[in-house]
Amino acid sequence: MANKNIIRIRNNLDKLDDHFLNLIKKRTKLVDQVLKNKKFKKDIIDKKRIKVILSNIKKKSKKKSIDPKITLNIWKSMIKSYIDYEFRNFKKK
Repeated sequence: MANKNIIRIRNNLDKLDDHFLNLIKKRTKLVDQVLKNKKFKKDIIDKKRIKVILSNIKKKSKKKSIDPKITLNIWKSMIKSYIDYEFRNFKKK
């Protein structure tokens, strides 16, 4: 039998995951808007922008006392996933 505290905490994690899914849906809609404004596939990957994003995440993580290794790994994965998404959904005008 699982510890009642663990069950309660896992239920809270499940609720938080639902919030993450809603945020991902909102983020995907914004990415769709950006993608509509890109004229060429080569515009999908913006290394300078990625560098700025990761730098900002690292700073904000430290400021909020979050392990930056965790957040950087999450953001790198998210960026990679959205790049893949953009390539799959790019439509030449």
